[in-house]
Amino acid sequence: MTTHRAPLAEAEAFLAQNPDIRHIHMLHTDNNGVQRGKSLRPDELPMLYEQGRPLPSSSAALTVHGEDVENTGLLWEVGDVDCLLFPVPGTLVRCPWLPGPTAQVLVMLDPELGMPSAVTDPRLAAMRLIERYHAEGLTPVMAVELEFYLLQGDSATRRPPLPVTPRGVHPHVYCLEEVEALAPFFDDLYRACDSQGLPAETAISEFGPGQLEITLHHRADALRALDEGVMFRRLIKGIAQKHGYIACFMAKPFAAHSGSGMHLHLSVNDREGRNIFASEDPAGTPALRQAIGGMAATAADFMALFAPHANSYRRFCANSYAPLTPTWGINNRTVALRIPGGPADTRHVEHRICGADANPYLAASAVLAGVHYGMTRQIDPGPPVVGNGYATTGVAALPQYWPEAIERFAASAIAKDYLTPRMVEVYAAVKRFECRQFMGEVTAQDFDWYLQTV
Repeated sequence: MTTHRAPLAEAEAFLAQNPDIRHIHMLHTDNNGVQRGKSLRPDELPMLYEQGRPLPSSSAALTVHGEDVENTGLLWEVGDVDCLLFPVPGTLVRCPWLPGPTAQVLVMLDPELGMPSAVTDPRLAAMRLIERYHAEGLTPVMAVELEFYLLQGDSATRRPPLPVTPRGVHPHVYCLEEVEALAPFFDDLYRACDSQGLPAETAISEFGPGQLEITLHHRADALRALDEGVMFRRLIKGIAQKHGYIACFMAKPFAAHSGSGMHLHLSVNDREGRNIFASEDPAGTPALRQAIGGMAATAADFMALFAPHANSYRRFCANSYAPLTPTWGINNRTVALRIPGGPADTRHVEHRICGADANPYLAASAVLAGVHYGMTRQIDPGPPVVGNGYATTGVAALPQYWPEAIERFAASAIAKDYLTPRMVEVYAAVKRFECRQFMGEVTAQDFDWYLQTV
């Protein structure tokens, strides 16, 4: 495995250029996409770069609420041993939304010193997949596109908080007035992106009231693109909070409005840096179609990564722009795997299954696994869908229920090959625990449905 540690010179240069910094947050992204870590003083930063910083092994397999899951094998069996984390190169940046002079740096478990938890590190999983491509003379090119709702931050007593929109609850997709009304938020957001080196591009108002979408520019360094996706989600939440809003990345926060997705854009370069998907044919090259064939063939196995939470499955319904089957098409937003239009050299696939709540590292690992699986086996995806993808017949549906997706993932030989059996085992154990907890809750809906009827 190639070197992944940031050099000490990075920390020294940052401290010299930012002498006012008082706090540095080291952030480890767990399997749920939740960032956990520690707040350091500036004089502790060089030691983090040189010697790493420990977190207990159990922290690698926590529930979304931060609870231990005993049957992961990462708690009592190993004495909850400390595992070392080291900074991710290029992620030491200021946090301009915080009131005091604060910086942040992403960290990941060391592949060797991070044992026994390193095998479950989501960034390490993505790194392994990318290096599998590099060993074959290929380089994946990726970009992350995020949808989210901006909610009223002063409505904590209401369930759920109301969307922030100048036009009430009626959606006005692509309406510039929606964006203009949020100019102070967007000004701060883009300034913060420039400060952190994040390539944020177009912002649009989406189908739901208060729903927005912002795209990050593609990167030939796919791992950097995923780091940027992780950093961007934190930045959006921070800027929203500064302006009195809540940035909501739930997949389906409102039953009556559209869900939020995380679209992953991917192409693959050869040793000379040429896009192997590039073609004047809108359907791309045979390699692109094989990649689509592999993503379609493996989508059900990886659904637990694309849709990791109970709420994730509320997003999937007909005519919602969230796909129900692993279909593909050309310039067609009703399918799961879309080839956008554009010049031949930009030919790529847009993976549209993931919810906005997915962990970018794990979701991308699954996408990369599917692409590799398809190209190495030359899988034919069949003809593209023309017209309404929701009307397509003869294609097996993706798992529509959380327990089904978890068990499909747990039993998948493909997932175990590309992610390691241990990672699959730990992830499935945590999700089974979360699923039992969620289904054990008695909610207001139980009383609405059954109190007076049974």
